Amino acid sequence: MFESRDDHEQVDTEEPLDADDTASHRISTGSRSDAVSEMPEALRQDVHLLGELLGTVIAESGGPDLLADVERLRELAIRAYTEAGSAAFDAAEAFVGGLSMDRAEAVARAFTCYFHLVNLAEEYHRIRVLRARATSGNGSGQEDSTAAAIAKLRAELGNRETLNRVAALEFRPVFTAHPTEARRRAVAACIRRISELIARRDDPRTGGPALAVNTRDLLSEIDTLWRTSPLRLDKPTPLDEVRTAMGIFDETLFTALPRIYRALDDLVADDPTVPHPPVVPAFLRLGSWIGADRDGNPNVTATITRSAAAIGAEHVLLGLERAATRIGRSLTLEAATTPPSDGLSRLWSRQRRMAGDITDEIASRSPDEPHRRVLLAIAERIAATRRRDADLAYASVEELLSDLHVVQDSLASSDVRRAYGDVQDLIWQVETFGFHLAELEVRQHSAVHAAALAEIAGGDSLSDQSEEVLETFRAIAAVQDRYGPSAARRYIVSFTRSAEDLANVYRLADVALGSAAEAPVLDVVPLFETFADLQNATTVLDGLIELPQVRDRLAATGRRLEVMLGYSDSSKDVGPVSATLALYDAQSRIAAWAKEHEIVLTLFHGRGGALGRGGGPANRAVLAQPPGSVDGRFKLTEQGEVIFARYGDPTIAARHIEQVVAATLLQSTPSISERNATASNDFADIAAIMDESSRRRFFELVRADGFPQWFATVTPQEEIGWLAIGSRPARRGLSMESLEDLRAIPWVFAWTQARINLTGWFGLGTALESVGDSQRLRDAYRRWPLFSTMIDNVEMSLAKTDSRIAERYLALGERPDLAQLVLDEMELTRNWIVEITGQERLLAGHRTLGRAVQLRSPYVDALSLIQLRALRGLRAGSSNDSEEAKWRRILLLSVNGVAAGLQNTG
Repeated sequence: MFESRDDHEQVDTEEPLDADDTASHRISTGSRSDAVSEMPEALRQDVHLLGELLGTVIAESGGPDLLADVERLRELAIRAYTEAGSAAFDAAEAFVGGLSMDRAEAVARAFTCYFHLVNLAEEYHRIRVLRARATSGNGSGQEDSTAAAIAKLRAELGNRETLNRVAALEFRPVFTAHPTEARRRAVAACIRRISELIARRDDPRTGGPALAVNTRDLLSEIDTLWRTSPLRLDKPTPLDEVRTAMGIFDETLFTALPRIYRALDDLVADDPTVPHPPVVPAFLRLGSWIGADRDGNPNVTATITRSAAAIGAEHVLLGLERAATRIGRSLTLEAATTPPSDGLSRLWSRQRRMAGDITDEIASRSPDEPHRRVLLAIAERIAATRRRDADLAYASVEELLSDLHVVQDSLASSDVRRAYGDVQDLIWQVETFGFHLAELEVRQHSAVHAAALAEIAGGDSLSDQSEEVLETFRAIAAVQDRYGPSAARRYIVSFTRSAEDLANVYRLADVALGSAAEAPVLDVVPLFETFADLQNATTVLDGLIELPQVRDRLAATGRRLEVMLGYSDSSKDVGPVSATLALYDAQSRIAAWAKEHEIVLTLFHGRGGALGRGGGPANRAVLAQPPGSVDGRFKLTEQGEVIFARYGDPTIAARHIEQVVAATLLQSTPSISERNATASNDFADIAAIMDESSRRRFFELVRADGFPQWFATVTPQEEIGWLAIGSRPARRGLSMESLEDLRAIPWVFAWTQARINLTGWFGLGTALESVGDSQRLRDAYRRWPLFSTMIDNVEMSLAKTDSRIAERYLALGERPDLAQLVLDEMELTRNWIVEITGQERLLAGHRTLGRAVQLRSPYVDALSLIQLRALRGLRAGSSNDSEEAKWRRILLLSVNGVAAGLQNTG
């Protein structure tokens, strides 16, 4: 059995539901049986039911002997986790070693299915808890709620300034296609169906015969999950990734966002029970790199980008058409009770001139219902926009909004409830999604631009890569022509080293379109990724704002500028501690630079889901930022399993957005700004010591002779590349001679699979040891948000490590010096975390998370032992192709299962 996650927003990052490793490999928050008994009753019943049904399916499919082997390994793994000494662990490892290859595969599959079922039960229980809070009204009292944020803003700034800050609020999540979602779409679909069936059991009407039918349906779906291969045979194409992301829009965001806006609007309204014009803007704008990010992904072409834009437009226009039709049909308000305004009458006249046949038919169905007629005609025009019917289509989203405001203003004179009800929801949807759904943000490496310009200057035939660079700008222009500039105007330059790297984008756009006059609207965004680039950021920005094209854009946008910061490569470059400190320093300097130049700055955080890639609860990350670096605007990347964890369900999505919005509003309050500034100054000496010592320790490991090859041996790094989970290659070159050749995601993913999680914590123990002053560090933990967030995140990261399993992975490399270095740093970091937090063990202060570790970790251990056996088989070399193929399949199944168990990949 497993524990439920509490309503901490830990789904923002590496889920803290996994194994921990203290000196004796365990964290004990009481006995494991106590942890089981403390599980919420409703969740315990769900998990028990799903486990029983899975056992039935396994016995039916593989026979009672297979179920017995699964149960035997489960019992051994629990004993190994709860008992001191190595005997029980050795017994579990010996049992795995005695399984035939076919039986090892089946057992791995059983544990993986179990994790999928437990995960969905936990997710549904979280939804259950959130709904109960909403019903009881208890949610508004939480510290991280928007209600609490608005109350604090009013107390510190007054009501008028609070309303000003709400009106200027911006949240920009950007979906990316980085390959971190290990589940097949078919598996995810099956899990969704099982979740729906579990939810129905809470309905009081599901009793007696209905409950029996529900149980039968659950058994059928679990049987389907068991029989469905968890592994994709082929990598998804970029357009497959686009279509997958559309599910989040269709099933969650389109309908959830108006409710989210209205909930905040009710909080700031004088009287939410009285209909009123909205105060809250459509503050969320969705971005997407899916089908647009070509940095290192040759599968993303100009043709793909055009197709991605078309797919997004099709979904949003269809959604808007259906919403307008539904609302229009409900506006059965006769002219006598709800007379049309002069503006509405003029709009109807224009609609009749534009499409007489259509409006005649609408009029015949809507006699003396002027608002209904006009909105249904608007729906027809949205449909024509989707079909590209030039005679009837809207020329721009602004034209559609103008028509909707005419309807709203007319209703407001006599029926304010309808004016600011469904019609306002539709206006919010149009403002949020436009005709494009999500802005496509193109990203390309600075070196690719330089190479293309060099070829152009040389006058010879262009390479395929350079031709594709030029075609990309033509695709951007085409997307803007069809859907407007907001559909694709941001162009991100990876590894920006100088202002020249940014100027090159404008030069290439001019070449591609023939002249500057024909070039698309572009907001070129520098991406600072490495430690050196972060240090040099403001120098580059000085040059950027001197570019004529940038000066023109600043004038046109009210001096708005965006700067992106890369968390993944900076962490891989200098280690997680130095990267965290360097990023904070860069943000502080960039914010000061923006203030000096009167720039309205948006910092774009290139965060991943894992702690080694900038992950962690997003709301805490926002509140720990330097003064002036947020100012009511927060933008970040969302990827892989994080997209579905945060936005896959409307209830969870609303909670996640609420937490981010609350933190974004609060971050620039005087009290929090002063707290962050004071702490940063008071502990600057500690930061300097930690930076230098952690970086030195990190380099001791990663710059050791043969480290890249050793890393590939002691983790399943190469084997992860076999997983068909994303269209993007795992590395930039054909071989890996250095860490620079490896992308950040497989770097994190591989250490996660080895149960070491090195990317989240390595170097911190040495950094804290170098400071050495326990009392000062405890004071920093209490007063310095950046430091306390780092410590808490590392505590969660260490809660996913297991020293016994780590030792076995590290032994694969036959480099005891490097293995011992890793284990020593793990132990040192763990000891200092316990010392600083004042706990007797990791997670002792997080009861829910501690219980979760106890309940989940033995099952992850079982899969790790199977993975180790498969790795040894592959490393030893097989006598025939068939045997190697079996080891490979077992390995990939175990990778999939461990990812499900840890609820995290990269």
